[in-house]
Amino acid sequence: MPKAYASTVIDLPADRIWAVVRDFNALPAWAGHMVARSEIEDGKAADQVGCVRSFYTHDGAHIRERLLALSDVERSYSYNFETTPFDVQNYQATLRVTPVTDGARSLVEWWTTFDCAPDASAQWVDTFANGVFGGGFANLRKHLAGG
Repeated sequence: MPKAYASTVIDLPADRIWAVVRDFNALPAWAGHMVARSEIEDGKAADQVGCVRSFYTHDGAHIRERLLALSDVERSYSYNFETTPFDVQNYQATLRVTPVTDGARSLVEWWTTFDCAPDASAQWVDTFANGVFGGGFANLRKHLAGG
């Protein structure tokens, strides 16, 4: 099972970053490079385990993701794909924010495991680790900086 992983260190306290990324429906605010609009289905709360966020990318792709777990103690959440245009199966991802004890900094990690055709593994690892997660981190930095 392939794993795509990305991490970054941001010079802000973990609680500040978690306050932004914790909202499962906030992708358009902090990951705007990917997401044009998003909503939580069925009127559920964005932090309710089991809720489904339904969003559209800027190129019109529709993705639905289910929140599988959320921990304020660990500052993390996990989710899967319910509907995706990507040719992957069994996709499960986690986003986690951890304080760095040396200063008011944080380690932000985002990873996924998934199944796909063996010859497509490297492409999907690159897409998720660099395109989705790496791009998300770049936009998160801009959002946190007020830009």
